[in-house]
Amino acid sequence: MPEISARNVLKGKVKKVTHGAVNSEILVTLPGGMELVSIITRVSAEKMHLKEGTEVVAIIRASNVMLATGF
Repeated sequence: MPEISARNVLKGKVKKVTHGAVNSEILVTLPGGMELVSIITRVSAEKMHLKEGTEVVAIIRASNVMLATGF
């Protein structure tokens, strides 16, 4: 695997791809069943040939993570 400075690297599989005019929404299932969504450009999704079952790595880099209670 390539080296990367991000600490949050999650392996998963594409569950669903929804293309829009400019962006694509990629639903990824992680081990254990949790899911996450990534919005990337449609050009990138097509270039990567993303489809159901494609193994991917989600790389998350966030400077802020908000927490809340009482919802």
